Amino acid sequence: MAGVNRQVLPGFSLTLGYTLFYLGILVLLPIAACFIKAASLSFDQFWGAVWTERARAAYLLTFGAAFVAAIANLLLGLLLAWVLVRYSFPGKKLVDSLVDLPLALPTAVAGLVYAGLYVENGWLGQYLVPLGIQGAYSRLGIVLVLIFVGLPFVVRTVQPILEDLDPELEEASASLGATRLQTFRDVILPTLYPALITGFALAFSRGVGEYGSVVFISGNMPYKTEIAPILIVARLEEFAYGEATAIAVVLLVISFSMLLLINLLERRSMRHER
Repeated sequence: MAGVNRQVLPGFSLTLGYTLFYLGILVLLPIAACFIKAASLSFDQFWGAVWTERARAAYLLTFGAAFVAAIANLLLGLLLAWVLVRYSFPGKKLVDSLVDLPLALPTAVAGLVYAGLYVENGWLGQYLVPLGIQGAYSRLGIVLVLIFVGLPFVVRTVQPILEDLDPELEEASASLGATRLQTFRDVILPTLYPALITGFALAFSRGVGEYGSVVFISGNMPYKTEIAPILIVARLEEFAYGEATAIAVVLLVISFSMLLLINLLERRSMRHER
């Protein structure tokens, strides 16, 4: 019937109410409980828990490894998305399905597999360890598993943008005498900036909060290969719940600040594109 505005979902007020309710129950309430528990500590106790030498080493490794892995995923994810969109080859559907494997596979399995591959007598470790490349129980191993778990986020964010990209833009660039590299740099890449920033943010966030895969390949050595989530678990095993939540609060604040900065960069990139 003409002139009838049909809506699948209920009205705005009801929909917004349900959204805020479940957001509060699933997200805000646990975060508030974490802050309240950490607030039970005095300032000196809080500072003593979150700013020890061991904690600083764990923060540096956690955010540093997540950042390096996200950068690697940015490059690998763009390349993989480009191949899946622009080329046809045997087994393409299989490769496309394998991209989502890290999302379906328990991360602990990934950690066990990577540890088995890179130990001294592993399939890869037997060749790499004699060369001085230690993949298991090292910082390199942490970065490798974070690349594994974060890659799908970049690929699945960039892939639809590439699929929707108007080929006439590239044809117009080529007709004006631009090389393939110039076309990619000046025409395609600016269009992909928001998706790349989003993919980077998602991969980085996953890396910061990753635990299952890292715990099996890192060796969990304090000051060397211990990430912040593992330190939190160590504090919980010592029944130091206040100290554990204090470290969790620091991770939350730093992660949220970095994601906020990334989102601001994404919005700025989108405005610049328009």
